[in-house]
Amino acid sequence: MDKHIYDEKNGLGYTLYGDYYLLDLEFPEDEEAHYGKYGILRKTYLKEHGKPYYQMLMLQGKLNKHLNRVDREAYERVEVLVMQMAEKQGVTEQLKAEQPMLWVRKMNGIRTTAEEMVLTEIVYG
Repeated sequence: MDKHIYDEKNGLGYTLYGDYYLLDLEFPEDEEAHYGKYGILRKTYLKEHGKPYYQMLMLQGKLNKHLNRVDREAYERVEVLVMQMAEKQGVTEQLKAEQPMLWVRKMNGIRTTAEEMVLTEIVYG
């Protein structure tokens, strides 16, 4: 018996293990994972609520690429929203110098609101 065989009909290779030929499966290479908070949240969300999509990304070798992209987009979007909302609400460097505790309180509220928006739109969307 040959150790490796190739089926011309379906284009698949098989390897002999004991008495059985098993399909040669190779997972495509995925890019390196360097995602942070939002990528981790997205991964957890997909595992729990989007299992078919999660499995498809894994099998195609695109999971880390997807999570890296979501993480990057979410961080960028939060920063843009924080800047826009701070400008609109008049939270300036002058306020920071004159009333630092008020500035911190307002910025914390703005950041929380921005993160909620990003979680809804990008991470859990």
